[in-house]
Amino acid sequence: MSLDTPMNAPERTLYIAVVTETYTPDINGVAMTCERMVSGLSRRGHRIQLVRTQDPKAPIAEHVDEDIRVRGFAVPWYPDVRFGLITARRLIRAWTKDRPDIVQVVTEGPLGLAALRAARKLGIPAISDFHTLFDHYTRYYKMGWMQGMAEGYLRWFHHQSLATLVPTNALRETLAAHGYHDLKVIGRGVDTERFAPAHRSSALRKTWGVDDDTPVALYVGRLAAEKNLDLAIEAWHAMRSAHPGCRMLFVGDGPMRQALEAAAPEALFVGSKKGAELSAHYASADIFLFPSLSETFGNVTQEAMASGLAVLAFDHAAAGTLIQPGQNGLLATPGDNSTFINQAVHLVNDAGMRQRFGRQARQDALTHDWNEVTIKLEELLMHYAEQREVTAA
Repeated sequence: MSLDTPMNAPERTLYIAVVTETYTPDINGVAMTCERMVSGLSRRGHRIQLVRTQDPKAPIAEHVDEDIRVRGFAVPWYPDVRFGLITARRLIRAWTKDRPDIVQVVTEGPLGLAALRAARKLGIPAISDFHTLFDHYTRYYKMGWMQGMAEGYLRWFHHQSLATLVPTNALRETLAAHGYHDLKVIGRGVDTERFAPAHRSSALRKTWGVDDDTPVALYVGRLAAEKNLDLAIEAWHAMRSAHPGCRMLFVGDGPMRQALEAAAPEALFVGSKKGAELSAHYASADIFLFPSLSETFGNVTQEAMASGLAVLAFDHAAAGTLIQPGQNGLLATPGDNSTFINQAVHLVNDAGMRQRFGRQARQDALTHDWNEVTIKLEELLMHYAEQREVTAA
């Protein structure tokens, strides 16, 4: 369903302060999800103040009533993420003059922490989002010794809010087992007009050096250690052995690009894509390989399904929730690399199977409506905005 589909107006509207250290035009799942939530709430009539890490001279974000942009610094081991430089005192001054009904903290960096402290000081209800397994990332960046500290900090951070939003029941259960509480599931939608088989392009496929019948495997996302992309390349090598014409396409960028290009010189690396270009790249492929085990959700899974691709992933995050093995895709047990590779070979060898999976994936994606997600989020925000018993620190 299109994001522009009309929705019935809510009985009352809120003034919501959304605080995040990543937002469009950043290219990542957190930024995209946050923008979708903000635009959906704005279309519902809510007043949105966006507090984000961005150059103060950058264009004002769409769908917001106020855009507070603060400078930040890149995380040394993850330069795509910028921690915001702001004090709780500045937010206290702003929110004393113009008090939000509720604060939604999207990221757990210094900006998010300042927002939680300011909200607590002023007695404003605040909720938080859990988007990224930063404690798990430490093992991929030679900082495994920090994992315990990172896990402890994240748990402490989210306990400063009234509730923590998570995208799947599986993640809720995992976090609950690690001592988190007040976890609420808010899923994800997908724009099924933007991501659709109709965007398939024979002309684009020709630029990849393939005809209409040659299978193309696709990965979309950050090219980074935590995405487990060595397995994608290993699977593709096995696919090529079974079907020599098979191509592998990587859409995205990141610190591992040079190493991946060296490991798979025959693969296509086209960098990051947006808008119509991204839609066409999805729809013009045939198989979506997603070996990541570091996701909390993975919006690309739904985008691939909506685009009519046969998805192969691990039974984890969005894929574990949305893929029905043998019906709309295939799953491997997390860590079972040999099964992942074998299933990739099955897909490349069986055009009928991958086409059948792609058709069903598309039908299933049509039920993943962003408007319904927005209404569920709205109901939760209204519930916590009414809890005025938050005490000042």
